[in-house]
Amino acid sequence: MPDQPRRPRTLNDARTEAEAAFRKTTTKVPEAPPKQTALPGVKELVSLRIDQDVLEHFQEGGPGWQDRINAALRKAAGKS
Repeated sequence: MPDQPRRPRTLNDARTEAEAAFRKTTTKVPEAPPKQTALPGVKELVSLRIDQDVLEHFQEGGPGWQDRINAALRKAAGKS
């Protein structure tokens, strides 16, 4: 198929292109929200399902089992 002859540019084409270029350079890119940092010593109440044998392992040491689970999770997360 032979190449179609190019149609001459019209004022509307130039205006549309100029508006698109202007819009592209003036449109603000939304910033990502700032990452919230964890406050030291602040704990959050969560509901967590843990295998019974794992729970029993931490509860065998008596009171403070939740702190021991938290310490184990911090270590696993590399946040020691």
